[in-house]
Amino acid sequence: MDRIAFEHHLRSPQGRGHAPPRAATGAAGGAACGDLVRIAVTVDGGRVADAGFDASGCGATLAAGSAAVTLVRGAELLDAARVGPDELEAELGGLIPGKRHAVELAADALHRALGAAARATAALAPSAERTLVAMSGGVDSAVAALLTARAGREPVAVTLELWADPASDGTGSCCSAHAVRSARALAHGMGLAHFTLDLRDEFRAGVVEPYVADHAAGRTPSPCVRCNGHVRLDGMLALADRLGAADLATGHYARVAQDAAGPLLRSAADPAKDQAYMLAALAPASLARMRFPLGERTKAQARALAAQAGLPVAAQPDSQDLCFLAGTGRPAFLARHGGPRDRAGEIVDRRGRVLGRHRGHHHFTVGQRRGLGVAAAEPLYVLATDARANRVVVGTDRELATGRVALRDVTLHRDGARVDRVKLRYRSAPLPARLAGAPPIGRHGRAEVVLEEPARGAAPGQTACLMAGDLVLGWGTIAAG
Repeated sequence: MDRIAFEHHLRSPQGRGHAPPRAATGAAGGAACGDLVRIAVTVDGGRVADAGFDASGCGATLAAGSAAVTLVRGAELLDAARVGPDELEAELGGLIPGKRHAVELAADALHRALGAAARATAALAPSAERTLVAMSGGVDSAVAALLTARAGREPVAVTLELWADPASDGTGSCCSAHAVRSARALAHGMGLAHFTLDLRDEFRAGVVEPYVADHAAGRTPSPCVRCNGHVRLDGMLALADRLGAADLATGHYARVAQDAAGPLLRSAADPAKDQAYMLAALAPASLARMRFPLGERTKAQARALAAQAGLPVAAQPDSQDLCFLAGTGRPAFLARHGGPRDRAGEIVDRRGRVLGRHRGHHHFTVGQRRGLGVAAAEPLYVLATDARANRVVVGTDRELATGRVALRDVTLHRDGARVDRVKLRYRSAPLPARLAGAPPIGRHGRAEVVLEEPARGAAPGQTACLMAGDLVLGWGTIAAG
């Protein structure tokens, strides 16, 4: 450890107490650790024009804030976005292991400030070769960045901070502060500039609040479709504009097709990993700027590429839960965020005959078989939930089957006469079908899907992905029949 460098930043901290004009700020630390650092930066075009900080807690935190200001003040924005804990520690001449948290906090604060400034005031010259890459910290997004670089492009990484909840497990979420730090370390290890984009307010308003409201109304929402279609990707494309990036690459398993009318979403080559359903609500103008480097590959191929490149996430397991539910159950989450709470109600058949009791309608979705707790001569399934009466209606497999599915809020990018199949759930296969009345391109309040064979488990609130072969022509929301 170089005590001279450390003492310089400790005794003559650069930018302490300085508040640059029109600055964006980022903070990290607080009551849990006793150390707090706040960094402010002003970005002018493509350069960090000014920077300042303030800190409380141990001397190492104060010195780390000073080091951050020293390294980024006057730097090109993309160079500043490559500064992480290692660079801050090197500026300080090294730290004993017990003080490493100081540079990690300073890096967190710095990158929150840089992300906010980039979103608000950055104006890098457009580059036809630059691609913004969404990095979650997992293997798929890392390989997307790797392939973007191998294609001769200039990848710049971004990670979204979407949710902060003390009751959630930050290590199990792809959008928590912990995940942002991991993704940033991965990006920096690959030599990439990295930005943190804070969309927590937009995510709460556009995804979490509708999710809670849908459950309260007895529906089964598709929050990932809403997030991709109305929050995440549009937010990153707006940042791409600020950073002069021509397009946005993600680790989704999907493809883009072109016809005379423009781009269409297309299923991935690997049907086992296809995520086109999750992207169905993406607007054509946004889709035109998207790249999906994994669209022609399998998951095994992606892991092999990561291993060959020595990426530390090559064997990292896939996330299995909604990002904002990590570490907490759905009922507890809903109760904590103003949604329905457990309340005893009746389980009835279609004739209204009471067969049993339940803890609350929000524990059930159409098509569900397990957890009913009702003895019957043949298996029973949830046919419907009545939120107002807090009642769950059950029936046999024959009663669950339907040949027609009502939709609301339908968007068609191509003529409805071309629809020949529909996907009613993310994990289900597309079903042969047509749109009744063959509605034209545009938005429609109501529509109806006619299935060639009866389907089971068409849950109100879920997304219906309208397709022609492997092309996504539009989407709608399943309505109560």
